[in-house]
Amino acid sequence: MAPSDALERARRVRLMAFDVDGVLTDGRLWYGPQGEALKAFSARDGQGMKMLAGSGVQLALLTSRQSDAVARRASELGIHHVLQGAEDKQASFAALLARLALRAEGAGYMGDDLVDLPVLRRCGFACAPGEAPELVRRHAHYVARSPAGAGAVREVCEFVLQAQGNLEGALGAYLA
Repeated sequence: MAPSDALERARRVRLMAFDVDGVLTDGRLWYGPQGEALKAFSARDGQGMKMLAGSGVQLALLTSRQSDAVARRASELGIHHVLQGAEDKQASFAALLARLALRAEGAGYMGDDLVDLPVLRRCGFACAPGEAPELVRRHAHYVARSPAGAGAVREVCEFVLQAQGNLEGALGAYLA
């Protein structure tokens, strides 16, 4: 679900940041026998992120939790901007924008809960999974139909690629 200006907002995206729990995962927290956090990531979401990065859009993960699994997944996907333990997501997001010399209008963010609202309200292209609370969805420019942890991120990545005229090229490598 996208308001009429979502395509224009997605065209301006140079950085796309994602929350982890409830966006890249289904939001459930799993703990192993030693108390370690276990997370399940979608390979399809990862492919979408790779395609988006391949088009020149920088990627970031912004999460208030700390997890070795997140660091490993980011490494596998080639994501260099990994902000874990971000208690104040808005401050972390602002610092990332400053470091990359980007304005908020050129950045997108996908979050799923109340702690994400400060960033969602500031960024140029706000996204949420469909199961996010109503208040979060009301502040999103794009609400994914696919569930969190099972295609929502891929959907957003393809939406940005389409808006920027790069989806066909990203898919073309697989159709040659």
